Amino acid sequence: MTISRRTLLLGGAGTIGLMALGLYVAQRQSASSGLSLAAVADEVTASAVGEAGALPDMVLGAADAKVTIIEYGSFTCPHCAHFHETVYPELKKNYIDTGKVKFMFREVYFDKFGLWAAMVARCGGTEKYFPIADMIYDTQKDWLGGGEPGVIGENLRKIGLKAGLTKEALETCLADNEQAKLMVATYQKNATADAIEGTPTFIINGEKFSNMSYEDLAKILDAKLAG
Repeated sequence: MTISRRTLLLGGAGTIGLMALGLYVAQRQSASSGLSLAAVADEVTASAVGEAGALPDMVLGAADAKVTIIEYGSFTCPHCAHFHETVYPELKKNYIDTGKVKFMFREVYFDKFGLWAAMVARCGGTEKYFPIADMIYDTQKDWLGGGEPGVIGENLRKIGLKAGLTKEALETCLADNEQAKLMVATYQKNATADAIEGTPTFIINGEKFSNMSYEDLAKILDAKLAG
């Protein structure tokens, strides 16, 4: 999924393009959405980004690894799902789990469904974040279904429940207005700083790369590890 930087950020230093991102969900439980989400469109601005700071990154691997990979990904991006199906397992087994690489995942929100999915993943805290994220990517086509908001909301709830979250915890997370605003603020702050134009995008020891095969990624990692 590749989109222009203007569509993604609607002006790096200006107000976040929340209308374009589909994050203008009413602050109510409605039959159309099936989710109680805050109306963040009018509240998250460039000034709010500075005031809110940023959420901590979700990290796997050794803190002192020689190589750091930052992935910018959207839970609704099919290319991101393909990466997590075909490349990520080998990356994790051969580089992250062996202490060679520290892996950081940063969410990108193209639409309200990606935000909802991220809120479910974060509801499990740092311990359950990556297992839930894996479930979201593994079943992306299923939970997105035909694109009907109410069905998508219920599908994401089912993923959270399957991951061991309680119904009460899920409803609390999905209704957390301040968390939603902070997530969007963190996304805009990070994506602007790294000039992210599409997903998946990878920052490897400060150098930016687009989507690639495992073989190409391994060559880059081996070169940086040897350097």
